[in-house]
Amino acid sequence: MAEFPRPLALDRIGPHGVSMTVTADAAELAVIAQRLMLPSVKRLVCRFDIRRSEAGILVADGVLDAAAEQVCVVTLDPFIQTVHEAFTVHFVPAGDEEDEPEPDAVDQIPYDSSAIDLGEAAIEQLALALDPYPRKPGATLPEGLGGALSPFAALAGLKPGLQD
Repeated sequence: MAEFPRPLALDRIGPHGVSMTVTADAAELAVIAQRLMLPSVKRLVCRFDIRRSEAGILVADGVLDAAAEQVCVVTLDPFIQTVHEAFTVHFVPAGDEEDEPEPDAVDQIPYDSSAIDLGEAAIEQLALALDPYPRKPGATLPEGLGGALSPFAALAGLKPGLQD
């Protein structure tokens, strides 16, 4: 079962495209947080402007507005991270997606029915937008753990003690 189902029937995308905004409710936010392994997701709103390209691909330009609770990798304190990000994705028929896309290429989301799922696209964009190593604003490493002393520098300091 999808955490945030927001299907858009393909026949609703006319020659001039369609705009749609999806918003997660409280129950959906809780399930999305579980999926993304976050303490909580406070807000998830995503606006999509969808049009058909000449190649038959559905091009979706979107703006994600979200707030998620993350845990700081330095202090282990929870904090709220806000996201406001524009993006573009391509919805392509299942099986037509590129096998090995370029790292800088537009993300492709396959679909296999007569609808695309804008909720799933919004969750994927949130996952991509969040910092995988979140640091609470103002968090600093404890004294002596900064970048000046690398593990190799510490080992080099032990070298004279190992010699006879």
